[in-house]
Amino acid sequence: MSIDTSALHSPLYDPADDLPWTPSLDVALDQARQVLAEKANANIHDRDEMIRAAVGLEMRLRQLVAALDKEAGR
Repeated sequence: MSIDTSALHSPLYDPADDLPWTPSLDVALDQARQVLAEKANANIHDRDEMIRAAVGLEMRLRQLVAALDKEAGR
């Protein structure tokens, strides 16, 4: 019996699905600052808290880069 493990290795980010809209640069920057402030006191010894911080920061970083690219016309 073989178990399909392909879903275990699928990427977390799919650019076709994960950025349905791009905020203005001001909005993206405000949101990035907000999540940085929220995650600043995350407990480095708490695995779940670190995962939540990493995911939140990664999402805002992608949004910020998309906003910068949009503003630069890329």
